[in-house]
Amino acid sequence: MEELTLTTPAVLFSAISLIMLAYTNRFLAYAAVIRNLHDIYLERKEESLIRQIKNLKLRLNLTRWMQIFGISSLLFCVLTMFLIYIHQQNMAVWIFGFALILLIISLLLLIKEIQISAQALQYHIADIEEHLENN
Repeated sequence: MEELTLTTPAVLFSAISLIMLAYTNRFLAYAAVIRNLHDIYLERKEESLIRQIKNLKLRLNLTRWMQIFGISSLLFCVLTMFLIYIHQQNMAVWIFGFALILLIISLLLLIKEIQISAQALQYHIADIEEHLENN
């Protein structure tokens, strides 16, 4: 294996930063939708609103864990750079590997969250199609 240099973990900084921006945008969008659904639910207590809120709660929790694993990955990349700086090459390689695993977990959670989001949209499409067929 080639020697790990400071540039290797530094390359992940921009990627992780962009991923975190996307995660934060998802989180803020879910929060806005939940607030809106909450207000609607207070006006009319429909079962479909409860299902939507539960779905959003699950997606919000997944997004939170995606953020936690992504931020942890970034933290371990920084730690890797510090270890390289103080000439702890062997430890740096292991810490960097751990950072990559954390990033992989974050991305796997993103895939799961996207699947849940797509399924929720399919339910809405089915409701619309059912309504159109009844008319």
